[in-house]
Amino acid sequence: MNKKSAFRTLAIYIVLIALAIYAITLLDTNQTREMSYTELIQKIDEQAVSSIQLSTDRMTANVKLKDEEDVTRIVDIPSSTTFIEVVQDRVAGGEFELTVAQETVMEALAPYIPNILLLLGTLFILMYALRRTNDSNNKAMDFGRSRAQKIDKNSPKKITFSDVAGLDEEKEELKEEVEFLKNPKKYIDMGARIPKGILLVGGPGTGKTLLAKAVAGEANVPFFSISGSDFVEMFVGVGASRVRDMFKEAKANSPCIIFIDEIDAVGRHRGAGLGGGHDEREQTLNQLLVEMDGFATHESIIVMAATNRPDILDPALLRPGRFDRQIVVGQPDVKAREEILKLHAKNKPFVAGIDFKVIAKNTAGFSGADLENMINESALLAARKDKKTIDINDVEEALVKVMMGPEKKSKVISDKERKLTAYHEAGHAVVARFLPTHDDIHEISIIPRGMAGGYTMYKPNEDKSYASKSEMKEHIVSLLGGRVAEQLVLDDISTGASNDIERATKIAREMVTKYGMSEKLGPICFGGSEEEVFLGRDMTTHNRDYSENTASQIDIEIRDIVLSAYRTAETILKENIEKLHKVAKMLIEKEKITGDEFEAIFKE
Repeated sequence: MNKKSAFRTLAIYIVLIALAIYAITLLDTNQTREMSYTELIQKIDEQAVSSIQLSTDRMTANVKLKDEEDVTRIVDIPSSTTFIEVVQDRVAGGEFELTVAQETVMEALAPYIPNILLLLGTLFILMYALRRTNDSNNKAMDFGRSRAQKIDKNSPKKITFSDVAGLDEEKEELKEEVEFLKNPKKYIDMGARIPKGILLVGGPGTGKTLLAKAVAGEANVPFFSISGSDFVEMFVGVGASRVRDMFKEAKANSPCIIFIDEIDAVGRHRGAGLGGGHDEREQTLNQLLVEMDGFATHESIIVMAATNRPDILDPALLRPGRFDRQIVVGQPDVKAREEILKLHAKNKPFVAGIDFKVIAKNTAGFSGADLENMINESALLAARKDKKTIDINDVEEALVKVMMGPEKKSKVISDKERKLTAYHEAGHAVVARFLPTHDDIHEISIIPRGMAGGYTMYKPNEDKSYASKSEMKEHIVSLLGGRVAEQLVLDDISTGASNDIERATKIAREMVTKYGMSEKLGPICFGGSEEEVFLGRDMTTHNRDYSENTASQIDIEIRDIVLSAYRTAETILKENIEKLHKVAKMLIEKEKITGDEFEAIFKE
């Protein structure tokens, strides 16, 4: 039970007890009636009175008559002294009994009980109001405090570099920071200035946050973790106050590490906001700049930050003295992916002899988070099938599930749509097989997954950092293979190729405007970066830096590239129409075929 509930319960008990006391004082087990003073004197004269009891205040009397023993008559006495003088002879003669009641504690308190209840009620309301005011003041004071989560150096869930796989060069860069936090004198004696800030740059899921936690675990120092969005509020000055409070707390725990995740939420280029140049976010950024390298410097505090948008960060944040070092955390290569797979599979019951090298080759482009998710999905699939170990089939199924989504086997599909999907996917596969630089076929399916009615999955032959012009053209050809197959066999086209056409057009546009691969227009970049419009200062500028005539030529060049690829795909499918029919027929029968089954058709 919290303090507020306990306080409320206590107040209710006090009120109930007071009401019970008041009720007891008013309770009378005998039946009472009123009687006038004149009628009492008359009854005394008639000798009909049995007993008279004067009250403690001697202003009233409880009278019992001889013929009404169960009824108490209440009489107001004008003067108790006069009354006693009048009846003393009759009392002495034994006509009736006269007593004076002894005052009890309850009777003494009875006149004051209403006032006591009123006072208690007033005190309760006053205390409740004060408590609410204090809570509001505390919340107001807490509003400007740091939201950073402190992970103590003695935390049982400490992460070290051994928990990070596939980032060997990045770990080497960060070992200097660890060494400085462990033994700063070594660097100070050499006159070296250790980097105060480290910016981890990379795509989502590449392990930026994991690296920061590993540095804290290796250095065995406190670790303060906060998100960039935790600084910014609608109230002016709150973000700057939180920055000051965070560095104050970090200084009290130095040496330590401050980690700001998604720093682009607070470190965006100043003057880029739509609300003017002096908004709350910019005040927060200014305070962060001062804390990192202003007059109030902290030598034993290292600031680490992570972002996947370094292009929109303020230049003052990236200069030496603040974020001195930028470490790019890229997508893992095949060797790194194998290490990551083995790390995540270490505590899972995989079958003996499973080759993670093969799995790593089939997962080109996967980030560390994707690989961890795939291993976890394979374990879930194996458990769903009541298996004791995880085999390669579970991993293959998890791979497809992560990329395409879960299968929708229960979805009702007409025979016409099944035939259309089969020829569409067969068109992709057959065209891709005859393209020299294209990846091999891994799996073809007409079972709906995610948003797709079917899919053709390719197996990368090798990791690629660049794409050549011929590879991009062949990619467009393979994307258009499905539409061409629909046109050739069914003599009709469907909306199923909309995404293929969109992707093909995008590749062609980038070839012409971004990569300078147009033969007619030459190696020129048109339009600049499309992401500049993200900054408010560029909203008023026109992004297109070429003439209408050039724009027309760009459109013509894009159309020529796409139409040329369409004709290439059409030629391939016309020459291999029988193979197209066989692949489509097998897909209709089996719904899913592997790359080996696909190759077997061509080896016949």
